[in-house]
Amino acid sequence: MFPFRKYRDPRKARRSVSISRIMALTFLGIIALGTLLLSLPAASKSGKSAGVLTALFTATSATCVTGLVMGDTWTLWTDLGQAVILVMIQIGGLGFMSAASIAFFTLKKKIGLRSQMVMAEAIGASSMVDIPDHQRRLMLRAFAVEGIGAVLLTIRFAFDVPFLTALKLGVFHSISAFCNAGFDILGFRNPGASLMDYHTDPAVCLILTALVVLGGLGFLVWDEVLRERNPHKWSVYTKLVLITTAVLLLLGMILTCVLEWDNPLTLGPLSWPRKLIAALFQSMTLRTAGFAGLDQGMLTPAAKGVSIFLMLIGGSSGSTAGGLKTVTFVVLIMFLWNRLRGKYTVSVFHRTIADSHVLNAITIFMVMVGLGFFGGTFICATSPVPFSDGLFEAVSALATVGLTTGITPTLRPAAKIMIIIFMYFGRVGVLTISFGFLKKKPAGEKYRYANTDLLIG
Repeated sequence: MFPFRKYRDPRKARRSVSISRIMALTFLGIIALGTLLLSLPAASKSGKSAGVLTALFTATSATCVTGLVMGDTWTLWTDLGQAVILVMIQIGGLGFMSAASIAFFTLKKKIGLRSQMVMAEAIGASSMVDIPDHQRRLMLRAFAVEGIGAVLLTIRFAFDVPFLTALKLGVFHSISAFCNAGFDILGFRNPGASLMDYHTDPAVCLILTALVVLGGLGFLVWDEVLRERNPHKWSVYTKLVLITTAVLLLLGMILTCVLEWDNPLTLGPLSWPRKLIAALFQSMTLRTAGFAGLDQGMLTPAAKGVSIFLMLIGGSSGSTAGGLKTVTFVVLIMFLWNRLRGKYTVSVFHRTIADSHVLNAITIFMVMVGLGFFGGTFICATSPVPFSDGLFEAVSALATVGLTTGITPTLRPAAKIMIIIFMYFGRVGVLTISFGFLKKKPAGEKYRYANTDLLIG
């Protein structure tokens, strides 16, 4: 008998595209459409096209919920342009789930088992769920939170501007904050100043902080907290996310106060209650929110270093935030602590973390740090900026934060293109891109070589 391979219709083979590849390409499609719309003269307040590079940069930043811009959003874009940016922020903020649904609806494809598993991973689900029903529930909750935020912000802004303008500001900034995008349209007050005019306003700061934190926790955490009211029954993942988020917010606030308390260009001129509010806002915005409450270019070198570190960590998996992710960071810290004590396993809350998760955390950390330093070096090599500012910009793009020391508009085209790539790469995700484009099937170890001894350390 001769072995025969089962015939596969090439047309069916072309249709069997992995969900992760579809999602990555869908994001590219959204960026391309946004670039086209923002390139229209009607989208620019100058009445002329803003240019392909500016449109592409803005579309990528909005879809990847980053917030880096080539110019003040209010000053540069018309109502049409701002509406396009807001829609891209909303789609990008809801993430892969919405992108996948759009792709499957457009292609009229059914969501298979493997695709559902990847989509579950995209929102951080640890087990298989009814994906369509789960997505609907999460999206309704997201819209509800954004709606409440929009109402509260509208009420606050109505004290400063006419009601219709306040409504526009409330809706735009609520969506931008919940999606951790960092775009603002307050340029009519002070072009390019972002939220600096409101960085000590308790109402605006607390509302935006709540929206950013809720968006950065992740949909899985939401679902579990609302479903299970007893904290003792929460999963290890949910506990780690909540504890780490609270600790990082407090740590960022304390370090900002310590390093910037007497800086005359940031916290120095403020009264101590306002210093605390501004420090809390700064700590919050480093969670990949991207709203500038303080002039990032005027921070002390030590504060810039702390900001880069916190930006790199970012939010939580399956959320609107980017970065290394909170639980990934905690796993790394616990692994290092245990190895220093001579232990080989990582455990928390009476549970052992699988070795594969630890290796994934190490891999992601190495990739993010390596890309960050490469990006900072590349920016300095192609544009006349200090390395600290270049590194700040690169990490901000890679972690989809959107903060800048003010160098974004001054970067040369090569550096801007690299920032665009970093923003896309940071949002779509290192592992998702690898899974979609490089990994055809699980790569098992068919054999191993004999062990050898090395001197380490």
